[in-house]
Amino acid sequence: MTEKELELMLVKEVKRRGGRAFKFISPGINGVPDRLVLLPLGKIGFVEVKAPGKKMRPNQIKRKGELEGLGFLVYCLDDPARIGGVVDAITGNKRDL
Repeated sequence: MTEKELELMLVKEVKRRGGRAFKFISPGINGVPDRLVLLPLGKIGFVEVKAPGKKMRPNQIKRKGELEGLGFLVYCLDDPARIGGVVDAITGNKRDL
């Protein structure tokens, strides 16, 4: 499975739950997460999508820490089986990640 395929699966699941998963691009700032996930009732989180088995780069880990330091939820998704758990966690209905 490619990163793109996994990313599209995430977008589809978020849409199924009534939300949006916008592609997040921040010109001039490297390492921002791939998707800004917006769900009903004002729930928001960021998701970095990786091909199965791939890890975040150091600059991505740094951005994750910065966003978490501001109080945002940030997840790294590299397994299609974890999509539901990540979306649940953003909605506040935590499942095992």
